[in-house]
Amino acid sequence: MRLSRAERSLLSDWWFSIDHRLLAAVLFLMLAGMVMAFGAGPPAANRLGLPDFYFVERHAFFFLVAFAVLVAVSMMGPRGVRRLSLLLCLVGLALMVAALTQGIERNGAVRWVHFAGFAFQPSEIVKPGFVVISAWLLAEGAQRRDVPATEFALALLVVFAGLLALQPDIGQIALIAMVWAGMFMAAGYPLRWMLAIAAAGIAGLVAIYFSLPHAAERIDAFMGWGGAVSDQTAIALSAFSEGGWFGRGPGEGVLKARLPDAHNDYIFAVIGEELGIAACLFLVGVYAFVTLRAAAAALKQQSPFIRVAISGLAMLFGFQALINMAVNVNLLPAKGMTLPFISYGGSSLVSMAVAMAMIIALSRRRPNTEALSWPERSADTQTAHVAASPREMRT
Repeated sequence: MRLSRAERSLLSDWWFSIDHRLLAAVLFLMLAGMVMAFGAGPPAANRLGLPDFYFVERHAFFFLVAFAVLVAVSMMGPRGVRRLSLLLCLVGLALMVAALTQGIERNGAVRWVHFAGFAFQPSEIVKPGFVVISAWLLAEGAQRRDVPATEFALALLVVFAGLLALQPDIGQIALIAMVWAGMFMAAGYPLRWMLAIAAAGIAGLVAIYFSLPHAAERIDAFMGWGGAVSDQTAIALSAFSEGGWFGRGPGEGVLKARLPDAHNDYIFAVIGEELGIAACLFLVGVYAFVTLRAAAAALKQQSPFIRVAISGLAMLFGFQALINMAVNVNLLPAKGMTLPFISYGGSSLVSMAVAMAMIIALSRRRPNTEALSWPERSADTQTAHVAASPREMRT
């Protein structure tokens, strides 16, 4: 089927109004994740006594779901995006509460809910909705001081972070706090408020360190305060060293068999061993391109809400990628955070598809109704002018 600007339809209007380069970069990352699933999935499945292509097949299923979500959500207007975000927030937060009592515990954390044979993280459902609703509230609060929108945005952050702390999921708390602070700045709030938020963030990190032994152990190991570097981190660093600039070759990595999370949290190390540091740098460039192009689209928006929302979603994507890659090269303590679109994980894959689809939807070129109907009204006006002209009437 060939699309034409002359033939108006939902699909053609969508296709000719979106950022094709941004969409192409996102699809490239999704396809790269599908390819890497073939390399990192079988060793992880064998280690768990599962069929060789267990993770590959599930990743393929969620790839199709994520692609459908990417297209469908990107066709929405700003109002539809906001309504979807509210729904995601309400449903996701309710499921997070349910997960605390009826969820699945893994590695000492209760983050997963089991449904229809799949385990998913409700917090991943909340993230894109949380960003958009927070952006709406912060934009309203910055423009209208007579409504408590800023207070509601802060309350939403506290509720979401509080539920994450109960799981616990310190990495996600750090992520959403950074994104929220970035949106706060993008909305144009006074500098003194930003400094107060920074102080609160530092106090929160100190509280986490002294209240959660598991987090303290990771920080101690990372800082070298009596703790040893984790086995996964040491193996990941060895993978980059063994891969060199151009890698061992696709599927030829050997250290991935010793990485328990090679197919998700440490997929970047697998890429380093099999495809080399050059491929890793190229991948960093793709993530930077997507983030900066989304940020550039945000700067072009006249609506404060859309500008802050796109900025927040871009930061969500960029910060998560940065944190994952930094953990893989031992620049940050282990967080248990996936690499967007490439790591195995249906919840993360679909969540990031929603986030990027919202960026595409909010940044679409939308010609206004007046511009589309201007030629007809111009002709009517000209006809009326001619009819009213005395000279023309005499002729």
